[in-house]
Amino acid sequence: MKESISATLKSSETEDFFDYNVVRPMGYLWAKLFARLGTHPNTVTIILMVIGAASCFFFAHGSYHYEGISGMVFNLIGFLLLFWAYVYDCTDGQLARMTGKKSKLGRILDGAAGYAWYIPIYAALVYRFYIHHGREFDLLGIADTQANSLIATAIVLVMGFVSGVFCLASQQRTADYYIQVHLFFLKGEKGSELDNSVKQKEIYGQMPTTASWLERLIQKTYITYTLQQERRTPQFQKLMAKLHEKYGDSAIFPQSIRDEVHTNSLKLMKFVFMLVFNFRTLFLFLFCFFDFPAEYFLFEMIVITLIERYTIRRHEAFCKKISESLT
Repeated sequence: MKESISATLKSSETEDFFDYNVVRPMGYLWAKLFARLGTHPNTVTIILMVIGAASCFFFAHGSYHYEGISGMVFNLIGFLLLFWAYVYDCTDGQLARMTGKKSKLGRILDGAAGYAWYIPIYAALVYRFYIHHGREFDLLGIADTQANSLIATAIVLVMGFVSGVFCLASQQRTADYYIQVHLFFLKGEKGSELDNSVKQKEIYGQMPTTASWLERLIQKTYITYTLQQERRTPQFQKLMAKLHEKYGDSAIFPQSIRDEVHTNSLKLMKFVFMLVFNFRTLFLFLFCFFDFPAEYFLFEMIVITLIERYTIRRHEAFCKKISESLT
């Protein structure tokens, strides 16, 4: 059973303990069922987007402090729906590797899945704050008037926008990129999905005139995605440029260099895991469960952003060191 599950994973090194021992086995069982039904991985991705987004209705309710037991149950249901969506978020990739139905669209859809459920959830948290904000007002000594409620909600709306559009998006791009970098130096080019903007621009330029506007839009979006990843990692880009200049094809990069990058990258995986679903969603649930949903935005903007910056700094530092040794 474990060997069968492992065959549907990119690598056990890019899975945290909970994913490897709980989520992935569940995803494997779902993948087997979907494979028997002939379901395409992209269909599973669309389903998980709907399930994850549906959780916003339940997170829009106050928990025990405001709505008693029913509110607490609503928040628990929201968390369970979000967890179900996450299991499917693992399932679609496992199904793709199990059936060989991998596609560029699938990778882009998979990357967009998180935004598809977090955006409505964040909107629901802003609405929830507008309805239930007594605890925050009491702590800050603010009078609960209509004017103060509107001003405070506007501030929380800005926080939610910054948290989702800038922080969440950046953190997920960073995590995805470092996972692909790790896989690249562990398993080679075929064992990873490490893309670069130059190649993606070439693909866009070679698209036939018959390509639909949607295909072109998807490819353009992916070019932007890879460009954003590259801009955050200048030392890694220099390292890759030097390796290609010195050795040519990535298939003949020296094993000693591969091992050095892999060893340093593996040390940072525990921080990369903090940028993705499990760590983030645990705190989302705790803040909602104890009726401080707006404070989750601050947590994401400050705590998770600091973890991201630390991870980038450490990764860039060892890339610079290896790059200088090549010179």
